[in-house]
Amino acid sequence: MSAPVASIAPRRATRILILAIVGAIFAIPIVAMVEFTMRRGLDGGYDLSRWVTVFTGQLGPAYAPVWQGVQNSLVLALVTVAIMLALLVPTMILVALRFPQLQRVLEFVCLLPISIPAIVLVVGLAPVYQVISRMLGSGTWTLAFAYGILVLPFAYRAVQSNIEAIDIVTLTEAARSLGAGWLTVIVRVLMPNLRRGLLAGAFISVAVVLGEFTIASLLSRTTLQTALVVASKADAFIAVIFALLALLFAFILLIVIGRIGRGRLGRTS
Repeated sequence: MSAPVASIAPRRATRILILAIVGAIFAIPIVAMVEFTMRRGLDGGYDLSRWVTVFTGQLGPAYAPVWQGVQNSLVLALVTVAIMLALLVPTMILVALRFPQLQRVLEFVCLLPISIPAIVLVVGLAPVYQVISRMLGSGTWTLAFAYGILVLPFAYRAVQSNIEAIDIVTLTEAARSLGAGWLTVIVRVLMPNLRRGLLAGAFISVAVVLGEFTIASLLSRTTLQTALVVASKADAFIAVIFALLALLFAFILLIVIGRIGRGRLGRTS
């Protein structure tokens, strides 16, 4: 009889300790930001007057760029997600079904943007956006073409992990043998099974778009992050409040991803 293999899984106390350390690393700067927004200044003490001003819409015209930046970033997020779903997902499905030998090439292309600094991307995108401005105008929404490249590594990993978790070839062959067309196979068979990966890729893309600054700044577009820099020159407290709200929104997106994943796993079980 062979000897039992010792478990290398960390103990519960170790896991709790690691989570506590990581949580403290993330929590300390956030708590410091919250404390900063509630300071009264030279008078000392704390109050919530600035938070009340933000939530009641009493900000003056000097903060109009912030609201414009929020609107532009939301539009950018929607257009970027649409571009990602329309171009990346069908390509990944096609490669998985018809051209599996190109899987490594597709992975290399999709992961390449994460290894290139944003400043280098802007240098290459600047001439392209001169043409785009002449053809489509210089609206902030045109940044979605650049952001579509920027979110490729994150969206690819989210969707690819879901593709690898299901037998996409067997599902497709079964649907085709029952007379389903390719559009029906993609929309009614593959998409429901890839829902978790698609939602994760979409939510991560939204978080990346809301936090991007370098490309928008160097291409002179007004987004949430560039507007916060302008607002910080007038009132750093209000700018930090908006930054905290953006972090809260991204955190809620991550919670939604986790809830969807657990719900999907429960239904499968």
